[in-house]
Order: sequence, then C-alpha cells, then structure tokens
Amino acid sequence: MTVVVVTEYVAGPGQADRLRTALEALIEPALDNPCCLTFRPYLNPNDPAEMAVVEEWTDPAALTVHHTTVPWRHAEHVLAAVLARPATVRRWQDDHPPVAGRESTTLPP
Repeated sequence: MTVVVVTEYVAGPGQADRLRTALEALIEPALDNPCCLTFRPYLNPNDPAEMAVVEEWTDPAALTVHHTTVPWRHAEHVLAAVLARPATVRRWQDDHPPVAGRESTTLPP
C-alpha cells in the first residue's frame, strides 16, 4: 500500500533560501532509500517563500523510518527556525492492489 505525502511550507521573512536548502538536502538521502518512490520539492513561482514537497513511499512503515533518519532530524531543526507557520501535511494511502504490469488509473468500485 503506497503512501503519498504532500507537505506545504512557508518560510518566514528572509528565510526562503534556508528553507530551500533544507528541503533540497533531503532529496538524495530519501531517494537512496529503496522504499522511497518519489521525493520532489516544488517552488511557488509567484512566491519563493512557499514550497511543497511531494513524497511517495512503498508503505507507511517506510515513511515512519524516514522520519527517524539523521537528515530528517536535522531538517526538522532547521524548519523549526525558518518556517513562518507550521507546515501543512496531507497524506493519502493507496487502498487497492496495483494491476500487474501497469499503474492503476481508476479507483475500484
């Protein structure tokens, strides 16, 4: 059961570069984990203080393990110092098995 997480961040005044650096530092360690299917930061082109990260993990346990890693713990400390407000986290889980050999594009009945 895959897990998709979309997290939205807003940097405080003058903190956009630190936010971007903190999130970019998580890319390689996350993708080095074979259970991480996607880890991609996005920048709001109209407001560089706003970023989002889209993650996809093979299962909820993999996401839990990710949140115990040294890079994630370091990022938590940086984020606590640079965010204007708490991050908004949205999490979805795939509740049906994949179709062999292809991605499912519809929800089951």
